[in-house]
Amino acid sequence: MEFIRGLNNVKPHHKGCVLTIGKFDGVHRGHQAVLANVLEKAKSLSLPATVMVFEPQPEEVFMPDKAPARISPLREKYELLSQQGVDRLLAVRFNAEFAKQSADTFVHDLLVDKLGVKFLVVGDDFRFGNGRKGDFEMLEAAGRQYGFEVVSTHSFTMHAHRISSTAVREALANSDFGLSTEMLGRPFAIHGRVVHGEKKGRTIGFPTANVMLKRQKTPIHGVFAVRVDVDGQHFNGVANIGTRPTVNGVRNQLEVHIFDLSSDLYGKPITVFPMAKIRDEIKFESFDALKDQIQADAAKARLLLA
Repeated sequence: MEFIRGLNNVKPHHKGCVLTIGKFDGVHRGHQAVLANVLEKAKSLSLPATVMVFEPQPEEVFMPDKAPARISPLREKYELLSQQGVDRLLAVRFNAEFAKQSADTFVHDLLVDKLGVKFLVVGDDFRFGNGRKGDFEMLEAAGRQYGFEVVSTHSFTMHAHRISSTAVREALANSDFGLSTEMLGRPFAIHGRVVHGEKKGRTIGFPTANVMLKRQKTPIHGVFAVRVDVDGQHFNGVANIGTRPTVNGVRNQLEVHIFDLSSDLYGKPITVFPMAKIRDEIKFESFDALKDQIQADAAKARLLLA
């Protein structure tokens, strides 16, 4: 799948496509139903199936404190869309300047002139342009004017069970991993590369693999029994996702103690699948108290995963 980062990288040969615009957070089964129809239409028109996302997402620009946690960061979204058979992913940089352009400019300059859209699929609640003045009806009118068809995503999912990214986040927040798996069509996972930590876990017999989550706001927090994939091998473990308040941590990160594995993982990619929540993250009075709790957490995780 071709990845186009930024409108400056849209070239003349990219003109002509079947396009869908959305967040596609999680690329859940509802998204998959939409994509299947986009791919079918693209094939019938002999055009590339293209997905447009905004990066960062508009809420992350205008309401960063209230923006929802992402189910899948951009890198994972790319992989998931590629697996669905999408031909191109266009990540449009979203900022205050882009948000100021008029809805007419968005349609004429981007959709028509740059991308040459022949078939467009969006949610019927899609809003765009300065003051969010552009809407589905405007796109339909523009389609009649410029010669492209506009279809609502609900046309493809109206007979299916209602699945949304919000519903997936709620299932994850409630640690209902069975339900989230059903909606996503796969188990929820956190992917990352192991970095050097403070190595405090080693001093109490619980070395951890640390993954920095950077600016990523995760949909789950706390201590979990987990399964971990490393180098094609599968292990059980116990993980903390949060800021580590007992050691006055401030950065959001994943710490996972992998059972029965002693090899050096620094620099290696790992995939962590939360299976069951053990408890919320709390601040302990001392490091010794934390050590006792980690021992209890690890014992419980082993039982849950047995």
